[in-house]
Amino acid sequence: MEKITSFTINHLSLQPGIYVSRKDPVGGEIVTTFDIRMTSPNEEPVMNTAELHAIEHLAATFLRNHREFGPRVLYWGPMGCRTGNYLLLRGDYSSADIVPLMREMFEFIRDYEGEIPGASPRDCGNYLDMNLGMARYLAGKFLNEVLYDIKPDRLVYPE
Repeated sequence: MEKITSFTINHLSLQPGIYVSRKDPVGGEIVTTFDIRMTSPNEEPVMNTAELHAIEHLAATFLRNHREFGPRVLYWGPMGCRTGNYLLLRGDYSSADIVPLMREMFEFIRDYEGEIPGASPRDCGNYLDMNLGMARYLAGKFLNEVLYDIKPDRLVYPE
């Protein structure tokens, strides 16, 4: 079998950023898959499941309710390696197109207080595995270290 595209990215030089992972034609439209890479693969610790789970719930809630992008959101979810998340949007986008959206979303997560949406036994299959404090910390770190002054090399996969 051939390697899938995401396994051909050089993870030894990949740094936190926003990357277009792929673009797929679906029913006459393009679906853009983004790699929202929050930690440096194989260099720094991965995110624990509790904070990644909290980020998932908050990000999905924020994105689905977003006035402009909400109708275009197909999916937000964590990577199995726990170094980031995938965002799938209906439409043909570049990484730069969603930087303002990602800033707004991670600010929402950084500043969030209260009960995490969907964090109940009725709504979630693992509702106890949530860490809002660490989710807020990681959102702030990603904002400060990447999103507020994102460089062009953090918008295109390394060679």
